[in-house]
Amino acid sequence: NFHFFLIPASTNPKAALKSKIVAEFRPQSLIDELLLYKRSEDQIELKEKQLSTMRVDVCSTETLKCLKGKDSA
Repeated sequence: NFHFFLIPASTNPKAALKSKIVAEFRPQSLIDELLLYKRSEDQIELKEKQLSTMRVDVCSTETLKCLKGKDSA
């Protein structure tokens, strides 16, 4: 037979510490960091899209005509 006894948090130092950590947890700094990370990711995505459209512009028909004209000359 096993007997389980519940020990109040006040007499169990680990449980008391865990309760204190949970009670004092303030997620705002974590939320702020996550928001900064998300903004950073959004900026990276925007810059990647801008770069991809620039690559398309470089390969425009006008550019190809200029390059073709230089080769012919």
